[in-house]
Parts: sequence; structure tokens; C-alpha cells
Amino acid sequence: MATPSLPCANCSPDGTSCENAGKSSCANCRLVVYCGSECQKAHWPIHKLDCKSSLNKTNWKPEWAVQGRAPAFMSLGASEIFGASGDLRNVIKTIAQIPSSYDQPIDIVINDRDIDIVARNVIMILIALTVEDLDEAVDCMIHVWYSASIRKSHVDIPKQRIRPLIQSVCDKIKKKRGKKVFGRTWTFQKRSLRLVLEKSAWDRLLCFMDVPDDFTIEKASEIRQAVTVARSRIGYSDRTFLFQSPPHRVAKQRYYQDGPFTSIWSPTQTFFQFGGTWPMQDSADPVEGWLLGEVEKTPIGLAISDVYGKLFYYIRSMIKKLLDRVCKSTVAFQLLQVDAAMLDEHLEGSFDRIEVSNISDGGYLGIRLTVALMAPLLREPSINPHATLITLFMSMVDDNWTMMDEFAELSPRNLSNRRSVHCLPRSHPLMGPADPTMIKITYGASHLREYDDIFERVANDLELPSFPDWAGAMMKEKHTIIEKWPHRLKLRPGQPGGKEEFDLLMEGGSSGKELYLEWMRVQE
Repeated sequence: MATPSLPCANCSPDGTSCENAGKSSCANCRLVVYCGSECQKAHWPIHKLDCKSSLNKTNWKPEWAVQGRAPAFMSLGASEIFGASGDLRNVIKTIAQIPSSYDQPIDIVINDRDIDIVARNVIMILIALTVEDLDEAVDCMIHVWYSASIRKSHVDIPKQRIRPLIQSVCDKIKKKRGKKVFGRTWTFQKRSLRLVLEKSAWDRLLCFMDVPDDFTIEKASEIRQAVTVARSRIGYSDRTFLFQSPPHRVAKQRYYQDGPFTSIWSPTQTFFQFGGTWPMQDSADPVEGWLLGEVEKTPIGLAISDVYGKLFYYIRSMIKKLLDRVCKSTVAFQLLQVDAAMLDEHLEGSFDRIEVSNISDGGYLGIRLTVALMAPLLREPSINPHATLITLFMSMVDDNWTMMDEFAELSPRNLSNRRSVHCLPRSHPLMGPADPTMIKITYGASHLREYDDIFERVANDLELPSFPDWAGAMMKEKHTIIEKWPHRLKLRPGQPGGKEEFDLLMEGGSSGKELYLEWMRVQE
């Protein structure tokens, strides 16, 4: 496949831009491309703010270090837990990776309790099913998914193609009670989508098709930036920058200011249906939703430092594979908005793969209840020996970390300290807990450790080996879908490439503590 060509970066503040393809990159930052020297010179007054930014220098220091003060985040605990996203990433990757030789019907059930997540998933799937132009569908899905603004033609797709479908259901049930559940199936040749919601959720879904008439792109940008570039949060963004390469720091700062895929069009209705608030935390970054190593390998030509450009084409390729499969196969989507503990009451039949995000963490359903509820929904081994339930622990390590574990980390012989010498070198004497190098050591140390001992302790406490006796499911000895510890460092201390592997892990936003377990049903 040909390497995609990024457009010329010459864009004026009013949104007018050169429409030619870029042929050469900025030699200093490799973040942008231009069609020729005239456009590069014309754009320099704008681009120099990024290209000459202090963030793009190897000797950059966080504001707290320059000012000689402690950063605000030091008054909080060092461990931050962010809930798992309910978007379509895993669905898209799963369908995109189905072998081309597979010719059987595909049934996908997607459930989430959050109506905002369900609504955005419904809109994206209906875009995939109703827009005939493949490229138009792909671009519309990406911008509805990630961008605070979208072009006019993409605003019209939900309004003209999707709103009438939802409106017809709302009209039929308008006199029903708010808690009563209604289902509707739409069929598009060999493809279908079934949506099951309470009456009040159907009404709410309509709100995601529009923004208030007087809501401008300028107002949308102001609301977003009040969260993403808030002065009160500069210490947190600087801490993130500590683990980024100089060009990636510049790219991330542009993301904070403008979003991942910059445009000056119309506010995205799925983000601003009620106008006044930005629905995400300032730390939310789409790059961290995918494996950075895979994103970085995406070819985009000469702008090799443009990580968000790579992300755009990476996601684009995934969605194109999804749409190619959807166009060729018999595919049935079903979307629900129910508590996971009640999911079995809404489903018929059995499944080849079930992925439940991190509801198996102790703060949610927990692993015992999750496996007990979901394992009976798996196909039996006699029908499909590869049928798998995938559970994720995001807080297991932190929830079970003890003072004994803390003391063990002080030993200079342990793995994390041996790795630290190579991955977190000290270039100068540390000047206290607010020293940027000390901050890197503090927040990077947990990524250097391996946590099998913590898991073994938890497995014994929860009696995981006994699950086949009462839950009818057992842990798979060999994982076939995802690694047990996918974000664990693979190289040993001192091996070539070890520091680069660590740097990539820190840039990607994972904690290194994420644990996946794959389960299979026990043959009855």
C-alpha cells in the first residue's frame, strides 16, 4: 500500500489552506510538510511558534523546575486510576483482524451503562452502515469519534441519515413510561443494527444529533481549552511532557490546544449537545487508547515526528478494514445499555469471544462475579475450543500493594532498580523531590517492575484455581488473543534497546500494571 501523503501545512488562522500534497518536511522538527518553499515561508510566522518552542528543545524543563517550586501534583497520591473507555476500539480491531477466509455471519453485542458512550457508538455504527462512500464514512467516523469540530458534510450525515431513524422510534413511544425498554432493528442489505434502550434513553439519543443554533466553533474551542490548557493543570501536563521526546511534546501541546485532528468547521454534536461543558478530563489523549508502538510504525511520509498524523492514518486503516469486512459479510450489531450484572437476561445464544473491560476489578463487579456471569455465555469447548472470555485488571496491583512490597523495592538487587540504572540515568545530583529527574524516577519506577508475585498472591486469596469447580471456567495457560501483561518491558537490564523500549512505554500512557486473563469454559 502506498504511503499516504499529508497535505501541505500552510493554513491561515481563518481556516483557508493550501490543498496541495506536502513534498518536504520542516528540517528542524519533522512535524509538518509543505508543497514548496513559498508555502513554507508563508506559514513560518505560525509554525515558528511550535518549531522554536522551548518544548522542542532537549534541555526543556517543567515550569515548576524553572520557578524553583514544588509541582501541584506532589500534594496528591502518586497513583492515578482512570476508568476504562467504552468506545469501539476493541470492536474495530477485532472485526478488522478477522481472516479474509472467514465467510460465516458475524454477531457483535456491545453494552455500556453510560448513554453518552452508547449514543456515540450508535452514531458511528450507523454512519458505517448508511454512508455509501467508503472514504467519506471513514473520515466522518474518525472526526465524530475524536474531533471537537467536524466539516459541514459530516454534520449533515447524522442529521439527515441517522436522526430520522431515531425520531421514528421516539414518535412511536412518546406516550410510554420513561423506564420501559424498547428495541428496534434496522436492516441494510446483509447488515443490521439492533438497539435496545429505555424510553428516556431513546429521547436522550436525539440530543446527540444537534448542537444549539447559537453555539459557535469559537465557543466550542473556548470550552475545550478551559479544560485542556487550564493554568491550574500546567504541572500535570509538564509531568506528561517529561516522558516525551521534544517533537512529541510540541505535538501534544498542539493537541491540548486544538485537538488531535485540527479543523475549523462546526462543533461536533456528540461532544456539545448541551453546550457548556467539555466531557473529558484534560489527561484524555487518543494516542494512549492505542498501542503506541503500532501507531509509530504507521508510514506517513516525511513528517516522521507527527504522532497525531500517524494516529489518524492508523485509525483510518483500522476503520477501512472494518468497513471492508462489513460490506462483504453478514454482520449483525446489537447495542444495549444495561448493568453488566444483568446482561445475561438480555441475551440469547452463546459467543466465541467476550471482552468485559475492567469490570473484574475489585471496585466494580470483581472477578468472581464477572466470571460467574459471563462464562455461561461462552460457547462450549465441544463447539468452539477457542471461545474466550477476556478480563482486565487495572487496579489489582495498587489495591493489593503492601508495605512489605514497598520495602522490597529498596533492595538494589531487585529488577526495577537494576533496570533503573539503564532506563532512568542520573545526569546530575538530585536537588530534592521536585527535581525533574526525581519526578521521572518516582513515576517511572513502577513501570520497571514485574508484578507476577502480586498476582499469585491475589490468585490464592480469590481461589482462582478453584473456578472450574463452581464457575465452570478456567484460566487459559497460554493466551491466544492478548498477552497477560501487554505493557510489561520485554528486555532485561542492559540489553540493547532497553531504554528505548522504556521510553516508548512511558510515552504511551499505560501503567505497566495492566493484567489480562483469558478464560475458557470447562467441558461439562
